[in-house]
Amino acid sequence: MTFMNAHSILRAALCGCIARLRRSATARPLLNQVLRSGTGIGANLEEAEAGQSTADFIAKMRIALKEARETVYWLRLIGATEIIKAARIEPLTQEARELVAILTTIIRNTHTNQARSA
Repeated sequence: MTFMNAHSILRAALCGCIARLRRSATARPLLNQVLRSGTGIGANLEEAEAGQSTADFIAKMRIALKEARETVYWLRLIGATEIIKAARIEPLTQEARELVAILTTIIRNTHTNQARSA
């Protein structure tokens, strides 16, 4: 599975869960936040792919990393408040944590490779 496919699966799962639960006034703000941060990861990955330089690529990837970390936070909060059952939210949280690890590695390796070639 490629990195972009992994993100697509997370995005689709988030959208599916949120679409079913948006009716609750209590849940709506939290779900809106996780939807924004979760989809923001992909938007920034697309921007990174079109980066004009290695520095631009790294900057966009760092923004995607921040969005992924924020997504983990909101998913944990949603799980803790039981807006979505823990058994359903945990796989999404784990997927988001894996994206954080992948993005961290990509940024670190790109930065290291950039320093070596300078």
